Amino acid sequence: MASEQPEIAASPSALPIPHWYDSESDVPTLVEGSGVTVVDESGTEYLDFQSQLYCVNAGHDNQRIIDGITEQLERIPYVSSGRHNDTRNELAARLLEVAPDSMSKTVFSISGSEANETAVMLAREYTDAPTVLTRWRSYHGATYGTASLTGDTDTHTAIQAHAATTGNAKFLPPIPAAFDGATGEELAEKAAAHLEFVIRNEGPDSIAAILTEIVAGSSGGYTAPPGYFERVRELCDTYDILLIADEVITGFGRCGEWFGVQTEEIEPDLLTFAKGVTGSYVPLGGVMLTDELSEHFESEGFPVGQTFAGHPLGCAAGLAAIDVYETELLANARSVAPRLESRLGALEDRFEVVTSVHGRGLLWGVEFADPETGRPFVDPRTTDDDNPVKKVLKQTADDGVLYGLGRPGIQLVVAPPLCVSESEIDDAVDALEAAIESEF
Repeated sequence: MASEQPEIAASPSALPIPHWYDSESDVPTLVEGSGVTVVDESGTEYLDFQSQLYCVNAGHDNQRIIDGITEQLERIPYVSSGRHNDTRNELAARLLEVAPDSMSKTVFSISGSEANETAVMLAREYTDAPTVLTRWRSYHGATYGTASLTGDTDTHTAIQAHAATTGNAKFLPPIPAAFDGATGEELAEKAAAHLEFVIRNEGPDSIAAILTEIVAGSSGGYTAPPGYFERVRELCDTYDILLIADEVITGFGRCGEWFGVQTEEIEPDLLTFAKGVTGSYVPLGGVMLTDELSEHFESEGFPVGQTFAGHPLGCAAGLAAIDVYETELLANARSVAPRLESRLGALEDRFEVVTSVHGRGLLWGVEFADPETGRPFVDPRTTDDDNPVKKVLKQTADDGVLYGLGRPGIQLVVAPPLCVSESEIDDAVDALEAAIESEF
């Protein structure tokens, strides 16, 4: 990284309003990055264990991705999403090489929100059914359409305060808190039976798809018990419902395989992706479809689109990123993941306030609760005053490590770039351990 920091030209009054903005929060200005480290305008360095928004999978200065973007920029910077482009075509082919076997074609988008909206649109058109089922405590985006699908109450309540979309229903996630503390096989069976009840209550013929994260992303990195997703797939087949896997966060090595569904060995009908496909160097997202769906839309047509969907710069970044994942990052993520799991698990053993550590690969949630009551210290849905989890995050940031606040804010999310080293994991978790000890 450069030794001299660039001057910030804009005065405070001209600064943009950040997303997820809280007027009482102190928003840093980041100006440089290298590997797992980012630097603010004062020259302070941080270990980025949030990968910004769980997306900078390749680290902050991967030269192979930068070169791929530069080469494309010098050839042709933009081609209409209604036409073919050689880089776009090549990325579509490369994606199918690493995707689940059931995938056949790709429809590109701009971001994860647009990818999920596109998948839902395709599912409703194909099935001629209106309803999409999603889990409470899920996150699928923050547009009007995806906010209605998101099970995070803060998101869909804020966005749909004055206008709401229809055609969605919720079911409970497969977590112990939702099913009387059940775990393992019992939890899988109870959660699947509940989902079948929701399907039958809604009316199977009215349901186009089930949209689900395989490992929860910003809602806490929780995993499903063994056997759960096999039952979900069976229910979809029984009731002629499409299964959409939201891989916006879990895709591209985050959970140790190319995609989260490959850690569960199930085949979705549609798979959405974004974030890690380019390492987030350029916005890009998309939906992959099975043969059956692909043949339908190639025959019937696809009469809508987005100007920047499948942008050539994004596709060039995606091609380079796949090479980097293939030759470097997937192997490193698998190598260091046990270290992260072990260090975070030790927090649960040491601190009574850490009630659950859960995740897969390099995506983890650390959940806090009052040991005397077993309940969170605050309920962020009603008040977030004096939330000790936020204090932990502030302390770790002060000590040079950035973590994410989960949805809801009773937990933090741990998701470093895939290039992270074991020594960086130790440094980051040491800071978290010190912050927990200090705040509790």
